[in-house]
Amino acid sequence: MTRAWVLHPDIRSDRDRRDADMALEEAVALAAALPDLEIVGSAVVPLRDPHPGHLFGTGKIEELREQIHDAEVELVLVDGPVSPVQQRNLEKEWKVKLLDRTGLILEIFSDRAATREGVLQVEMAALSYQRTRLVRAWTHLERQRGGLGFVGGPGETQIEADRRAIDEQLVRLRRQLERVVKTRDLHRKARAKVPFPIVALVGYTNAGKSTLFNRLTGAEVMAKDMLFATLDPTMRAVKLPTGIDVILSDTVGFISDLPTELVAAFRATLEEVLAADIIVHVRDISHPNTEEQAADVAAILDSLGVDEEVPLVELWNKTDRLAPDVHEGVLQRAAREENIFAVSALTGEGLDTMLEAITERLQGETLEEELRLAFDDGKRRSWLFKKGLVQGEAQDEDGFVLQVRWSAKDRAQFETL
Repeated sequence: MTRAWVLHPDIRSDRDRRDADMALEEAVALAAALPDLEIVGSAVVPLRDPHPGHLFGTGKIEELREQIHDAEVELVLVDGPVSPVQQRNLEKEWKVKLLDRTGLILEIFSDRAATREGVLQVEMAALSYQRTRLVRAWTHLERQRGGLGFVGGPGETQIEADRRAIDEQLVRLRRQLERVVKTRDLHRKARAKVPFPIVALVGYTNAGKSTLFNRLTGAEVMAKDMLFATLDPTMRAVKLPTGIDVILSDTVGFISDLPTELVAAFRATLEEVLAADIIVHVRDISHPNTEEQAADVAAILDSLGVDEEVPLVELWNKTDRLAPDVHEGVLQRAAREENIFAVSALTGEGLDTMLEAITERLQGETLEEELRLAFDDGKRRSWLFKKGLVQGEAQDEDGFVLQVRWSAKDRAQFETL
């Protein structure tokens, strides 16, 4: 186990800064998501302005050095951006390894990635991050490589060679990822032929999406009280208690200040959300920062370009964690809103009402109609029965006469067969 210390710089000049204690709590939870770390201490460090070379002032560096030394810390995690120069100087001052928020999240993603696509995306994000860390921190980076000077001057410095090697590796990974994404696209097109709507679960990390997914599907997706327990999207065909078949998608959790390298790298993973017929935003209503978390999720959905016409339902999850008086207030508030449902994925409270509402939104207004199909039109007849749309059937000399109850969307799908 590596002994780690978590620091959250509370920068006073940052107008958009979050509540420092809650931010530190989230940072500690992030660190705890790595199995090989033992968190031996944490602290909020108030800062008027970050020092360009060391992040912290001289006095604070000395004070923290003593605490880090006394606790026998091997790794310091700084919850925020740390420049390559700041990282090098702090590591030299404290004689420990240092990771910033981006580095920590990359480590977690690397530990969690399970599918080929997830692994490739993590590698690409890590290389993009590593490329920004190539500063002249060590003497070997200033060394000149061979070369006769005919091309590009007197030769190539080691740092340029390292950058070029990273760029070449990124190109290779990008090609591999394109092949994987094409395969995923084929799978998505195959699913589109299955007449089931897609329900995408989104939300802040640790909001309870995987617990809900497991409850509805009976699957065994990793569901722990831990940040980023799910990384790769998981999809299952499931028949809801209301009788309709859907494809349920559990996506990677969102988080505030998600590193830009990861936003770009995980866009393909989040594209499952773009294919959804309905989006279910799962919120941890018991969390003190639930409103800020919801705003972060809304911002990421907006950046993905989610169609505004796709219905969105909010689930206020983890009602089982609320005090009785707060619990009652949350139920009353949710009852007044058309697209909000107070639930507990753990106990099942409120799920039936939520599922009925989702079914209603997916099916829309239904109509009863009579259809005539020829005897040799078995494919379309089978589709209607598979969808559960047939209310009755008879035969005459020309073929089948079916009574169907369906929505406009069902009819449009039927006409493409």
